[in-house]
Amino acid sequence: MRILVLGGTVFLSAAVAAEAVERGHEVTCAARGSSGEPPAGTTFVRVDRDDPDGLAPLAGREFDAVVDVARLPSQVRQAVDTLADGVRHWTFVSSISVYSDNSTPGQNPHTGPVHAPLSADADERDVENYGPAKVSCEQAVLAALGDRANVVRAGLIVGPGDGSDRFTYWPVRLARGGEVLAPGAPEEPVQVVDVRDLAAWIVRSAETGVVGVFDATGPAVGRGELLDRVAAGVGAEPKLTWVDQEFLEAQEVNPWAGPRSLPAWLPLPEYAGMLDHDVSATLAAGLAVRDLAQTARDTLAWARESGRDKTDPADLHAGLTAAEEADVLAAWHRR
Repeated sequence: MRILVLGGTVFLSAAVAAEAVERGHEVTCAARGSSGEPPAGTTFVRVDRDDPDGLAPLAGREFDAVVDVARLPSQVRQAVDTLADGVRHWTFVSSISVYSDNSTPGQNPHTGPVHAPLSADADERDVENYGPAKVSCEQAVLAALGDRANVVRAGLIVGPGDGSDRFTYWPVRLARGGEVLAPGAPEEPVQVVDVRDLAAWIVRSAETGVVGVFDATGPAVGRGELLDRVAAGVGAEPKLTWVDQEFLEAQEVNPWAGPRSLPAWLPLPEYAGMLDHDVSATLAAGLAVRDLAQTARDTLAWARESGRDKTDPADLHAGLTAAEEADVLAAWHRR
């Protein structure tokens, strides 16, 4: 197949391109080229999607499948206007952030309400508009491609190459050993998907013609099970100290990401459903997920190779520094 990856230089889009090459396809990566190099074996075409004519270098070229990970509706509309005619299969990577109800567990694309699409006068680059912008992107793809479109609402994508540190923190932290602050309760659900598993499913879906709208993440597991599998993957036997949500909030520990945060933890009950989607249809459609221990092991290896494995993770995009964690644990034990 001739596969066009709009992107192909960073994380998921790069993993898709690499997987497609590995499976013997003719792969073109189209990007600015400012964020990294495309995988070996691909053909690179330099484009600027902020330019109204930025996809002109691709005009007239034929592809069997297109994969797009964009978040800006203007870019997605430009892509479908330029390329949709004649393309057999189109994958748009969306996000579970399209859902307007994050509190109800067990939702899927047939039952979960989504945000209204982004209004025409809204700033599509404002991160606060991310969910509605992705809704607008989905609508543009489905309107243009119809039953040739596969809309992939990705959950928390993790694994080697993830610069967000929303999972990387845990392999790095557990490998360091000692007493580890674990947020919330061990039974609270968490969902992640290894970037390589998601990329493989996207490519296989293009090969076999899978279409529809899917929540693309792994089955929910308890946070305790996730941390146990991470510990097994990095060869650690840490002492987990579970600290409840109310105490963490009082200590000004933030959820999810950013400074002074704990990844893979969200406030309850308002986010009880965000990491607990029903993905049975996605698994039935071919998504295969690996053991979290392998994801953790490979993520730690990448973190060490890239210099993200620090004694004090102050330079990471998510997590607690060693000093912050020690302070919160000390306060917990004094309570």
